[in-house]
Amino acid sequence: MEPMQIVDFSKPYVIEVDSSDSTIGAVLLQSVPDQGIKPAAFASQKLTSTQKSWSTIEKEAFAAIWALDKFRGWIFHKPVTLYSDHNPLTYITESATKSSKLMRWSLALQQYDVIFKIKAGRVNVVADCFSRLDD
Repeated sequence: MEPMQIVDFSKPYVIEVDSSDSTIGAVLLQSVPDQGIKPAAFASQKLTSTQKSWSTIEKEAFAAIWALDKFRGWIFHKPVTLYSDHNPLTYITESATKSSKLMRWSLALQQYDVIFKIKAGRVNVVADCFSRLDD
């Protein structure tokens, strides 16, 4: 079992997120010299009945927003790379004009220095595990 990483507030962060039918999960990571990327915090949350009815991409986008808010105390005003097996940023920004929910999410993203990247689900193991705790 990997030990938890003590956060170094001077370094950038990585967040990996995933969603399942009923739960979202996230892990906050940070690079450690000569040791690779290490976990600093884990989080998961069950979805409400309304959230469970959302499309997969909406759940993934919500997981991203939720994780950024969950880890806000560590990441605020710091560079963050957020990995998901979907592209929530494109979905939020391109669809925002069609939905008040997505418009709120789009506005919420503006407070973060975040870059979104896609990471195949089969290698997004930790976030995937936390998003499946209730399945």
